[in-house]
Amino acid sequence: MNKQCPRRLVFQPPRGILCDGLVRYPTISLTDRHFSESAVPALTRDQIEALIPHRDPFLWIDAVDEIEESRIVARKWLSPELPVFQGHYPGQPVFPGVLLCEIAMQAGATLIARRGDGSVPAGKVPVATRLNNVKFRQIVRPGATVVALVELTDRAGQAFFLAGKLQVDGKTVAQVEFACAIADPT
Repeated sequence: MNKQCPRRLVFQPPRGILCDGLVRYPTISLTDRHFSESAVPALTRDQIEALIPHRDPFLWIDAVDEIEESRIVARKWLSPELPVFQGHYPGQPVFPGVLLCEIAMQAGATLIARRGDGSVPAGKVPVATRLNNVKFRQIVRPGATVVALVELTDRAGQAFFLAGKLQVDGKTVAQVEFACAIADPT
């Protein structure tokens, strides 16, 4: 089922749909400017794990819906069962803002690692080096799907400068500017 978006892109992040015990998501495609509920993600979780060193319980990207040379759209469904909701805050669970930043930074690391220009030599990984101009706009609750839109804005040698916007239900919940550098993980 395809729906045409208005000329000005408005992101309507999908909610996960439980099917056969797995959470399925409709895919957002910015390039085609439509939503496709049957489209396959541009990168699956296994492909993301091949690009960045993060693993459960600290891998905060479920899939990548779109990836281009200088931008990425990734998503994370926040299960109400995540341990973070047990302590932040009991009885009134809120997803921590610092983890929203982490979603954007992991999406950025995936973007950098996926570039075909040799940006990340074998055995090296993108790591966060700076976090600027962070703005939290709205509280994020359990069950939300966070969509991270991250764009590479500049590059200086092995330093990458990025800007991210995180959205839930089409509303911006956080914005962040950050930098990554290529480093040896050991």
